[in-house]
Amino acid sequence: MDWESSNIWYWVILAFTGIIAGILGYFFGKSDTPRKMEKSLALNALEIENAKLKSDLDICRKRLDSHTIQTKEIQIKDIAQTAKSDFIFDPVEAKAAFGKTIKENDLKLIEGIGPKIEGLFHNFKITTWKDLAEISADKCQEVLDSGGKRYRIHDPASWPMQAKMAYEGHWEQLFEWQEKHRAGKY
Repeated sequence: MDWESSNIWYWVILAFTGIIAGILGYFFGKSDTPRKMEKSLALNALEIENAKLKSDLDICRKRLDSHTIQTKEIQIKDIAQTAKSDFIFDPVEAKAAFGKTIKENDLKLIEGIGPKIEGLFHNFKITTWKDLAEISADKCQEVLDSGGKRYRIHDPASWPMQAKMAYEGHWEQLFEWQEKHRAGKY
């Protein structure tokens, strides 16, 4: 082979390789376009679905807010009716339900309240079942926090509800609830 003829083959092979690379690049680039369009369409569909879900969430929040307002109105009516009705403590009926003597406004009757916690409530001027029934679980937690770290283990979420049952004289209902939620005591 001659140096001059090899130089021509070099340019021919180089040109041929360039043409093939250009053709392959064109086809690969063109075949990728549908994938990009598919991804773009899928992204648009997900954005539309996300917008619908956000709209549904807003509607649910509005319904929840209106339901919360209605629930609060009902609770206010219940409290007003409870305040109107004069409850008279019947120790015989209470003893029949619990099988032991019950003292009026004894906060220790509430599941989870012992003598020390009762003392904490008394410090906050919460001395009756009615007083305890009218406060929130957050206020109960505030009372517990005033006693220090050792009272953090207690969960006062049900205490106002139990106190309300006691105040209204629902002894059987209170006893059944406490039996069901004994917190490990046997």
